[in-house]
Amino acid sequence: MSTPPFSAPADRNKVPILDVLRRVLPEAGLVLEIASGTGQHVLHFAEALPGLRWQPTDADPDIQNYLPGVVASSGLANIEAPLHLDVTKVPWPVASANAVVCVNMIHISPWEATLALLDGASALLRSGEVLYLYGPYRREDRHTAPSNEAFDESLRSRNPAWGIRDMERVASIAGDVGFSLAEVVPMPANNFSVVFNKV
Repeated sequence: MSTPPFSAPADRNKVPILDVLRRVLPEAGLVLEIASGTGQHVLHFAEALPGLRWQPTDADPDIQNYLPGVVASSGLANIEAPLHLDVTKVPWPVASANAVVCVNMIHISPWEATLALLDGASALLRSGEVLYLYGPYRREDRHTAPSNEAFDESLRSRNPAWGIRDMERVASIAGDVGFSLAEVVPMPANNFSVVFNKV
């Protein structure tokens, strides 16, 4: 296996994200991670929260070339073998979960992926269970920092379908598919943890 890629942002934000997850996730059960990427997050979370089982997934077929090896070499028994999961393709390869975690996907995917994520998570989760989203957001149609505005322009120049989403719009659509907005936590580097509960 070639050396897996390393994400400096994932390394920086894994600790503050874990601080929120410790509070909002159940003590036991299966956590479905959407868009696992390099696997740095799932390794960190699984080691810190051994009472939970973690199911990493990603839609990028290239990630399947290294993510299974990353998980296997970790030696952590509470991480399931990674699955290919494209949120826009149903049925998802996971029949049920006790929480869904998605970090830094919404702004680097088409809007249709956000809609599909919310629909799919709603179908999986039961009343009171958590959908956790992390990333940059606009608030009330405005960027929260000049750096986020520049980042948004960069994303849209790479792919016009990408871009930083408006949190209130995401929350409204989540409400339409059976979620209530439980908590918004400001995070480092002008990001947010957005916590939903299934109604």
